[in-house]
Amino acid sequence: MEDERKDGAYGTPQKYDPTFKGPIYHRGCTDIICCVFLLLAIVGYVAVGIIAWTHGDPRKVIYPTDSRGEFCGQKGTKNANKPYLFYFNIVKCASPLVLLEFQCPTPQICVEKCPDRYLTYLNAHRSQDFEYYKQFCVPGFQTNKGVAEVLRDGDCPAVLIPSKPLARRCFPAIHAHKGVLMVGNETTYEDGHGSRKNITELVEGAKKANGVLEARQLAMRIFEDYTVSWYWIVIGLVIAMLLSLLFIVLLRFLAGVMVWVMVTMLILVLGYGIFHCYMEYMRLRGEAGSDISLVDLGFQTDLRVYLHLRQTWMAFMIILSILEAVIILLLIFLRKRILIAIALIKEASRAVGYVMCSLLYPLVTFFLLCLCIAYWASTAVFLSTSNEAVYKIFDDGTCQFAGKTCNPETFASSNESRLCPGAHCQFAFYGGESGYHRALLGLQIFNAFMFFWLANFVLALGQVTLAGAFASYYWALHKPDDLPAFPLFSAFGRALRYHTGSLAFGALILAIVQIIRVMLEYLDQRLKAAENKFAKFLMTCLKCCFWCLEKFIRFLNRNAYIMIAIYGTNFCTSARNAFFLLMRNIIRVAVLDKVTDFLFLLGKLLIVGSVGILAFFFFTHRIRIVQDTAPPLNYYWVPILTVIVGSYLIAHGFFSVYGMCVDTLFLCFCEDLERNDGSQERPYFMSPELRDILLKGSAEEGKRAEVEE
Repeated sequence: MEDERKDGAYGTPQKYDPTFKGPIYHRGCTDIICCVFLLLAIVGYVAVGIIAWTHGDPRKVIYPTDSRGEFCGQKGTKNANKPYLFYFNIVKCASPLVLLEFQCPTPQICVEKCPDRYLTYLNAHRSQDFEYYKQFCVPGFQTNKGVAEVLRDGDCPAVLIPSKPLARRCFPAIHAHKGVLMVGNETTYEDGHGSRKNITELVEGAKKANGVLEARQLAMRIFEDYTVSWYWIVIGLVIAMLLSLLFIVLLRFLAGVMVWVMVTMLILVLGYGIFHCYMEYMRLRGEAGSDISLVDLGFQTDLRVYLHLRQTWMAFMIILSILEAVIILLLIFLRKRILIAIALIKEASRAVGYVMCSLLYPLVTFFLLCLCIAYWASTAVFLSTSNEAVYKIFDDGTCQFAGKTCNPETFASSNESRLCPGAHCQFAFYGGESGYHRALLGLQIFNAFMFFWLANFVLALGQVTLAGAFASYYWALHKPDDLPAFPLFSAFGRALRYHTGSLAFGALILAIVQIIRVMLEYLDQRLKAAENKFAKFLMTCLKCCFWCLEKFIRFLNRNAYIMIAIYGTNFCTSARNAFFLLMRNIIRVAVLDKVTDFLFLLGKLLIVGSVGILAFFFFTHRIRIVQDTAPPLNYYWVPILTVIVGSYLIAHGFFSVYGMCVDTLFLCFCEDLERNDGSQERPYFMSPELRDILLKGSAEEGKRAEVEE
């Protein structure tokens, strides 16, 4: 009855084939039409890039533009020594017109430096400060006009306000001293060596200043931290790489021991984190200002302020405790399944050991992805800057021509200027009315779509290559004697020569779903201000459905690529066969897939946690290799977060190879069970250790299923 259900609902199991010895070498090209489409799309993508690079001008992004459409600080122009943009009346930038025109309705000029004093034109007129004031007037300003005429014509600003540059633009300065919070004449902060000042004054100063550290100051301080700590960051990343390699090597020989050591170490690391948070929480008890809530404090750019609050450490302690409890409960309920997963990890360790160059393949994928990202980003920048300067009429009164396009060279003698004496023709934004400019949005969408398609193709190429190499290992009856000389290079050559179209097909399906998700996110942002609850509900449902669809397609594509690497069939056939094979072994899939993913996640967390704790102790001067080893920092969390993120990416690169190996061996194992029976005529290709544990686990799962029925 069960065999009939399998044959009818989930396809026909594989039959014994004495000639099958692993990945088929004599195969033909698959999905040729999709391969042709990919090549044509790449040609079109290159053409779009050439057009964008011909019309685009990245200076429009880098340098601000004055009212005449000229760049500030650009070498080779008359504003080369004037890098900052000055607004005559920055209050007008708060006008709703800014949201429509993307430009403040006030004259703007390029200046050498922002004003550093408060001064009005009336007071500066005919005084010794007038020479200083003149540098903030329009170029070519004539002094033979009266005060009223100058202000009416917009030749000079009515008042100068002390300002500081932010993103090359002059904005009114907020009271700060070297980026440090000020309370009266006393600075209150925690220095890089951990010495603490009065926390009450620190918090009160933070609340009064309300974000006193400007974004530019924050960025400069972060940059300074990188300049003095980059080599220690590199050392931390090298340590993460060595730990990952050591972990892989130990898995090769001590997979079972390493898995349990990994689990135990992760529990201990989380336990120490809970203990440390508790100690900090108790230490701050009774300290002035430590009981202020996070809501009352609000957002502060100096994140060290939060470390002086008891509520912060309480939140950390709760999060770590929940994570610790979840891991312990999972270990209790999945202890038998973990033993089965360990057997598969042991087999994967042997496979990786015989194909050691597979650990370096993520570097190839990373390099190709960097090329895709660089081409997409550069094309997007050039497309966004390939517009022409558009000038519009701005007027403070009720001019009927306000908002109309104009020509700054002829505006002074135009009819609009005579009818609206107070109007100005100034730069509004970059745009255009030609067919090319109207097609820019479509070109940007095509640019994003091609990025998704090529990025998914690169990932698919890596998966097929690794799957082909590890499948060669599994289907070698006498390991490693029957292994090909260069399994990884052979699999890479087969993937490019025969299956470029199939990889493009799978990547195309995923790219379509991803571009739809991007459009839904864009529409969701546009609908946030709407009051239509049904539209918001529908948008949420669509986003959820397409997120689930993307996850399912990723899972299906991954297994389809494994079947492509083994049998050389087209994408649709491979996806169908992989899906039916998984459904015929759904119990084993449920047992092994998520359990192995969970164990690999624990390995990543262990490596990242170990390196992160080491970085925390080092950069906070808790430990010293020699005297004053760690550099003085503005924010010690900058190198720590960098090391943590980099360590996770490095560990993920190594474990992604293991994950692909486990998935490949699992599908091969399922095929092996269907093709062979373990007799001398039809021997299993799996190792004896893998056969004993997996078949025993499968028998237990089958008995449990029969009892439940």
